[in-house]
Amino acid sequence: MPWLYLHFRHLLLDHIARAREAGAPMAVLCHGSRRVLQACPLAVDLGIRPGTALKTALNLAPELVMVHADDDRQARILEQQAHWLYRYMDRISLYPPDGLLADAGSVRRLYGGLQPLRETLHKALGERQLNATLTTGPTPLAARLLARTGLDCFTESPEDMSAHLAALPLHAVELDERTLQRLTRLGLTTLGELQQLPATELARRLAPETLVHIQRILGQRPDPQTSWQPPHDFRQRADFGLPVEKSQGLLFALQRTLADLESDLQWRQQDTDSLLLIMHHYHQDPSHLRVRTTGPEHRAEAFLNLLRIRLELHPLQAPVEALELQVTRFLDRHVATSTDLLGETPDTGEAWHALVSRLQARLGEQALKHLAPAADHRPERAWSARSLARQVRNQTPDNLPLRPLWLLPHPAPLSVAPEEWLGGPERISGGWWDGERVLRDYYIARLPEGQLAWIYRDNHQGWFVHGWFG
Repeated sequence: MPWLYLHFRHLLLDHIARAREAGAPMAVLCHGSRRVLQACPLAVDLGIRPGTALKTALNLAPELVMVHADDDRQARILEQQAHWLYRYMDRISLYPPDGLLADAGSVRRLYGGLQPLRETLHKALGERQLNATLTTGPTPLAARLLARTGLDCFTESPEDMSAHLAALPLHAVELDERTLQRLTRLGLTTLGELQQLPATELARRLAPETLVHIQRILGQRPDPQTSWQPPHDFRQRADFGLPVEKSQGLLFALQRTLADLESDLQWRQQDTDSLLLIMHHYHQDPSHLRVRTTGPEHRAEAFLNLLRIRLELHPLQAPVEALELQVTRFLDRHVATSTDLLGETPDTGEAWHALVSRLQARLGEQALKHLAPAADHRPERAWSARSLARQVRNQTPDNLPLRPLWLLPHPAPLSVAPEEWLGGPERISGGWWDGERVLRDYYIARLPEGQLAWIYRDNHQGWFVHGWFG
């Protein structure tokens, strides 16, 4: 079965460039040295190469952005790439710091061949501004070695894969230096030439672990892979390279991160109502900014508007080196069935949630209230104003008596006799538990001037107006 390997040529640089709006030459510096380990294409055009001294690189590009190699950070970035690759194929294995392996044979029929799969992945890589070499190989290790040499080997033909593998230089087979020198002295330069040696000769000239390595490349020994499983939550980090001092500078990276979140939610066919934005500072505890919506949401534009408002209201405590977006709460997605008054927009509920969410982001979650029923029969105490942040769905009983929308602050004595009685009586009794007991018989009546009133007579035989119907 063919194996597919993605080798990211400079993953850390691509990751940082994706979070920056202005293009600038960038380079990764080696651990414990002042030499360039990787250089982006823009830096290469200026003459900066791997191995270039830092002083020389700064003379060639004074605006050079320098990033120190970090294994933990690169492993985290690689896992982010596995997250989006999982949408296209499963059985993915991670090869830190810069490679992903996948079983291409299991999805070949799904895409109608490997070439359509290659086109799909190239499009996804372009959207994410990632530079990667895609190769296929007969074994996992063969696909990895071919990709790391930069060979254009993407084929379904076992014969073509074997031919590419036979032409692989021995210095690209990841042999130890001593073994490589011994084989070079024998006049061997490619893996194909090494294959032609008899098995007994290979066993005599190679160390046992080296022989196992060669056999795994050729498929003569099993090479089981550990499949990576994506986490249920969404976590994505954007590193800036240079600290960002103003919140406006965070919006470009946020826009792309939220676009990835929208794509992830679309793939899951779910929504969310809670985002956590973590801003990492240099030598300072991270800042946390949580944004909530009043209903299920998946659109990047809606999330970006809320975060922009919150960032305007909360200036940065310190320059930001990295952003991390986390989503751990997912909601089922419901298809909208209603339309607006003009019959044009099928998501009136979505528009309402967006409006309320923006008001809460600017005014605070406790600034907006909604009316909610209370467990009391007395009309003046049968409702309360509650925060929109903790709405509770209430089951409304059927066949409730007709009630007015306009309830007076205090009942007013009825000054004229009703002209017409339209409904009633409805007896309401309660309040014995708090010392304010009422016993009333409510009626719907039309007054001489045409008003439709909600009136009652209490147990003292007094008549009062308690509300008006429209």
